[in-house]
Amino acid sequence: MFDRDFKRVNTFVDFRIDLVEGSSKRLGEELEQEVTKKQKVDDVQETAKVDDDQETAKIKELMKIVSDEEEVAIDAIPLATKPPSIVDWKIHKEGKKNYYQIIRADGSSKMYLVFSHMLKSFDREDFETLWKLVKAKYGSTRPVEDLDLILWGDLKTMFESHVEDRVWKNQQDYRVLDWKLYDSCGVHSLRMQHMHIHMLVEKRYPLTPTTITDMLNKKLQRDHFSEMAYQLLRLLTKQLKNQ
Repeated sequence: MFDRDFKRVNTFVDFRIDLVEGSSKRLGEELEQEVTKKQKVDDVQETAKVDDDQETAKIKELMKIVSDEEEVAIDAIPLATKPPSIVDWKIHKEGKKNYYQIIRADGSSKMYLVFSHMLKSFDREDFETLWKLVKAKYGSTRPVEDLDLILWGDLKTMFESHVEDRVWKNQQDYRVLDWKLYDSCGVHSLRMQHMHIHMLVEKRYPLTPTTITDMLNKKLQRDHFSEMAYQLLRLLTKQLKNQ
C-alpha cells in the first residue's frame, strides 16, 4: 500500500517537474524570441540612422555656404516688425531707370530695380498678394509694358507654371550661372544665361535632367544649412533620379 502511494507521489512530482521545466523552457524561448525581435528592430533603426546620416552628408555637399550679411539681417527681423500687406504696385521711372514701386497698406513704398531684389525683403504672403493683384489687373491677358510683362512672367512661373511655357522650353539653351535659396519667402532663384527662374521650394517644376544636374553641380548658395535647404535638395535629387 505504502509503495503504491509512494509511486503515485513520485509520478505526480515528476509530472510537476516536467510541467515546470516545460513552462520554463517555453518562457525562455519566448524571451529569447522577444530579445531577438528587439535586436532586429534596433539593427534596422541603427541602419536607417546611418543611411539618414549618410544622405544628410551627401546633401550637405550640394550646398555652398556663402556669407551674406544683408540676408542674415533680414532673416533676423522679428515677426512683430513685419511690414503691412501690399496693396498696389506701380512702375516708377527715374531718369533712364525703371523701378517696381511696391506700395503697402500704411502708405509706405519701396523701389526695386529687378524682381530678384524683392526676394531679400518679401515673405511668401507678399508674393501671393502681389500675384493676386497682378492677375486682378490683367486677368488672362498678357501685359504690354516690358517691366509689367517681366513681373507677370516671373510670378506666373512661380505660382502657375506650365510645361509648355517658353521658360521651360528654352532652358536647354542656357547654362546655369548660380542658384540661391531665400528662406524668408520659401523661394529658390535660378540664374541662367539671359534668364532668371524663381520657384517655390515645395513645388515641382518641369526642370530637365540636364538643368537639375547643372544646379546640383553649381551647388545651392545659402548662408547656413537649414531644413528648408535640405528638403529642397532632397526633392530635386529624387526628381532627377525618377526622370
